[in-house]
Amino acid sequence: MSERDHKVSRRQFLTYTLTGVGGFMAAGMLMPMARFALDPALKAGAETDLKYVCEVAELTEEPQKFRFSFEQTDAWYESEVTREAYIFIRDNTVTALSPTCTHLGCTVAYGTQADHPDRFFCPCHFGMFDKEGINIPGTPPQRPLDVYDVVVEDGKVLLGQINQRT
Repeated sequence: MSERDHKVSRRQFLTYTLTGVGGFMAAGMLMPMARFALDPALKAGAETDLKYVCEVAELTEEPQKFRFSFEQTDAWYESEVTREAYIFIRDNTVTALSPTCTHLGCTVAYGTQADHPDRFFCPCHFGMFDKEGINIPGTPPQRPLDVYDVVVEDGKVLLGQINQRT
């Protein structure tokens, strides 16, 4: 084929150039938005950080409240976050329960009711959970208290992420 058959007109050259530059600019704008949208999905499979809470020797069969703190980075803001967990040991198994009521998010307390000293009680709507954190039928909560991932290493109790129970 001759050179004459493959000539590009000025109009075609301008169309190709503007399409290429426009596509490059659109990709430059869309990539950060796509990364922002996919970031939670990419982090979901990441390892969770374990936080030291207490020694195994401190635990009993009765749930006890333990506070623990850790550094949290939210974009450019760093802060110290304090959380609580009710932790107990039974049959050499350590269980850590979240103190947040699954009904409306109030904080539950263990052993505060005289007529039910072995239950978790939510003062907001009178929700109740048994010693294992299972919701008592006939009370507002529809599911058990959430549990933390627990790892015991060298006699130390380390907590990971909170998991929802059904």
